[in-house]
Amino acid sequence: MSAFTSIHVTGTDWRDLCDQVVNRIPGEQPGQLAFIYIADELASDTDRILDYLRAQSGISHWAGCVGMGLCSSARETYGEPALSILLTPFADDEFRIIPAFEQNPDDWLGATAAWRERHMATVAVVHADPGSTRLPALLDSLSSGLQGGFLLGGIASAESLPVQIADRATGNGLSGVVFSAGVNISTGLSQGCSLIGRKHQISDCERNVIATIDERPALEVFKEDIGEVLARDLKRVGGYIFAALPIPGSDTGDYLVRNLIGIDPDQGLLAIGDMLTQGMEIQFARRDAETARADLKRMIENLKARLPGTPRGGLYHSCLGRGRNLFGKDSDEMKLVAELLGDVPLAGFYANGEISHNRLYGYTGVLTLFS
Repeated sequence: MSAFTSIHVTGTDWRDLCDQVVNRIPGEQPGQLAFIYIADELASDTDRILDYLRAQSGISHWAGCVGMGLCSSARETYGEPALSILLTPFADDEFRIIPAFEQNPDDWLGATAAWRERHMATVAVVHADPGSTRLPALLDSLSSGLQGGFLLGGIASAESLPVQIADRATGNGLSGVVFSAGVNISTGLSQGCSLIGRKHQISDCERNVIATIDERPALEVFKEDIGEVLARDLKRVGGYIFAALPIPGSDTGDYLVRNLIGIDPDQGLLAIGDMLTQGMEIQFARRDAETARADLKRMIENLKARLPGTPRGGLYHSCLGRGRNLFGKDSDEMKLVAELLGDVPLAGFYANGEISHNRLYGYTGVLTLFS
């Protein structure tokens, strides 16, 4: 069986980068699917890049998106023209491209129903538009349409053009690739924050604003949990302290990290970056490099222990708040991944949010391995 190949290049312009990629494609015929992540600086050249690589490589199908940081095995690049690509050995009948949709995927689901049923296709790698207000609903509808399908991926990150790629450049909604059950896919999720305090219950809220927690003013509970030093200077909590929403029924203690977007000291209110309902559980968390490293190690070791075989290739979708902003500036996150995982061809990017199952995460790393 043909191997996976990862190619991560930097250069001066899109043609230079594409020529570097073509020169590194193995002589044997690759499969008909490649994942491609394009640096933000090249977003406007996406269709030129795809046309050139398709013509030169013979690979028909391309999926991916634009990112403000790209990654591969032991390497991260930021702020420069770059491409990170994973060439796969998959034949046409082992996958289907999911074209971008903004409302619901019913048309695509209907057109692929026979193939999906024949191949028991329920796992998809997806990419999304950061400007889509309907993204949680789109993830739910696609997961439901795939009979409880498992979705993995990330949200495009860009200064101005958050392009997705589903054979062509697109900019809206959700897109991706769904795989036949014959493709062995394993995945793990690593958190980048450590929990503080204990779990509480939201007792009064409106939309994303919390009035009371455990029947007490929300800000009072928040100050107790973060400690006296931070409570005296709340300006210091931005980018360091977050809300953590436990996932009901999770057997691994997973939680969704959400930004604190407002504090009203006069009324004792907290606002976070998600819609809330009375009775939801909430905890607080802090951004923590040491915890992030330990959890990444735990995730990869657990993932390796349950793999059905040796991983042949993979994708890594990590948060923009991780990488150089959390682990260190010398590609430290991806060097740790390579140290733990071994010599596995990887491609990926730093996202505006990560996707695992049918949920949106933040400050996480999602590793997807093909074996």
